[in-house]
Amino acid sequence: MELRQLKYFVAVAEELHFGRAARRLFISQPALSFDIRRFEEQLGVKLLERNSKAVALTNAGKVLLKEAQRLLQQADEVTKMTVESAHGLAGCLRVGFVNSMLYRGLPEAVQRFEANHPNVEVVLKEMNTAEQARALQQMQIDVGFAHWGHFPAEVEASLWCTEAFLCCVPVGHRLSKNRRVDLRQLSDEPFILFPRSVSPHYHDQIIATCVAAGFSPNIRHEARLWQTVVSMVEFGMGVALVPQALAKTQSQRAAFVPLAQNPFASQVLRLTRAGSQLDLADRFLASLSPP
Repeated sequence: MELRQLKYFVAVAEELHFGRAARRLFISQPALSFDIRRFEEQLGVKLLERNSKAVALTNAGKVLLKEAQRLLQQADEVTKMTVESAHGLAGCLRVGFVNSMLYRGLPEAVQRFEANHPNVEVVLKEMNTAEQARALQQMQIDVGFAHWGHFPAEVEASLWCTEAFLCCVPVGHRLSKNRRVDLRQLSDEPFILFPRSVSPHYHDQIIATCVAAGFSPNIRHEARLWQTVVSMVEFGMGVALVPQALAKTQSQRAAFVPLAQNPFASQVLRLTRAGSQLDLADRFLASLSPP
């Protein structure tokens, strides 16, 4: 059974007239009659009762008409979705992201994008930078937002945004009301920092920045996520240097104070597979503006 045969049958069944159905299909009436007769022979059932004056559906024809209409509609929808997906208007977009992207407009961008593209499903996958690179290689995500790292040839990285680091201290801390904090004022403070295995780039930068300011930071606690770092500061467990986006947590128990000297910045990179066609991802990225 072919879609063409179903299309021909539906035209005759809806028109109940071979001449009108042939004109609707832009084919000759004899050719349509021949195709319908051959279709009936293939099925081994009679679909139409016809004589020189009228055409009527048999019981088998009535059943087939309902199902054929449904199948043809589904075929049209599949065709439409296939074409739309090729132009970035339908499909599934898998986005890898580091935790801080939750404060850089990612959730709001997903909501806006899905509202404007009802045939697109955006799936978020929280991953660190190394995990995103592997996921892109293995085609498990389509685009990623990550921090600095060493990337294989299959992964293209481009700068998406840059922002300053802030000093994060508990509310009520001696530095929480300052307009700016000099790094040297943190020399005796317990620090909360990423383990080097999780983010060697930021770990090394923060250590080097403190050393350049004249002290080696006292790393008291370690946390894997920026959100956890801020939560630990809120509980008075230490201080931290965090990207400016984390100030959007609107914490009631942590203060975010600019640094007097800010020798390094937080960078977010956009990751894609090298050479891939990403109409869907490009449309999504256009809706997500850097902070």
